[in-house]
Amino acid sequence: MDKRVFPASELIINNDGSCFHLHLRPEQLADRVILVGDPGRVETVAAYFDEKECEVSNREFHAITGTYQGKRITVQSTGIGCDNIDIVMNELDTLANIDYTTRTEMDEHRSLTIVRIGTCGGLQPFTPTGCFIASVKSIGFDGLLNYYAGRNVVCDIPMEKAFKEHMQWDPIKGSPYVAVADADLIDQIAGDDMVRGYTIACGGFYGPQGRQLRADIADPQQNEKVESFEYEGMKVCNFEMESSALAGMASLLGHRAMTCCMVIANRYTTEMNTEYKNSIETLIQKVLDRI
Repeated sequence: MDKRVFPASELIINNDGSCFHLHLRPEQLADRVILVGDPGRVETVAAYFDEKECEVSNREFHAITGTYQGKRITVQSTGIGCDNIDIVMNELDTLANIDYTTRTEMDEHRSLTIVRIGTCGGLQPFTPTGCFIASVKSIGFDGLLNYYAGRNVVCDIPMEKAFKEHMQWDPIKGSPYVAVADADLIDQIAGDDMVRGYTIACGGFYGPQGRQLRADIADPQQNEKVESFEYEGMKVCNFEMESSALAGMASLLGHRAMTCCMVIANRYTTEMNTEYKNSIETLIQKVLDRI
């Protein structure tokens, strides 16, 4: 059977042989990938490398590939939001699994191990500022995975139904999906010193997370309902903005992925730590050691 050829309008390759947005070339991508939102945090992670191999940057997408204790790792920034994760995950997958010369899929699938290090808002009394949360399952308010065939195969459909019933979900907001992180990777990275729970990935920082400034929000009781939701003995621990797309796209594309975040605000107790950038280095070191 002839291989499918990906046309130039779908697989966009720059003149230097790099992918369209990330500007990485296939040989520059390591099998282990750490994702961060802030482009400036790439340097923070890479500062721990024993040596740096390459560095590329375009818009909010900044990447450094290097070696840490004998492990080749790529650190890639994504910017904010599940829309950017769609770009990053698809382009990382093309670098791993499409021959850029022939524009055809590789004969052998290459699976990446991807860990996102981020910040989040805690939603429970047991998730105070400074604690680390590993997202076992992520409820996507963003709707990204609904655009892909196979989303029902990689999502927890019974949990989606239970969540929508609990929330009295208004369909005008689209359909939330429940993406499942790689269980073995969760065990590998979370160890016994991270809180494990469900995460909600929101399509925005203010209204979608229940923050009300001058624009009123549609459901003033949203956060109370989220905090009280429980499924199979586990609660929603935090809000952030990328984990559902990462877990969902990784499952669809055959990669191992998970998200771990440091709580910088606790919505339950209304506490906020704006001086979190130094303390997040503890989480970075844990992930580097365990990935």
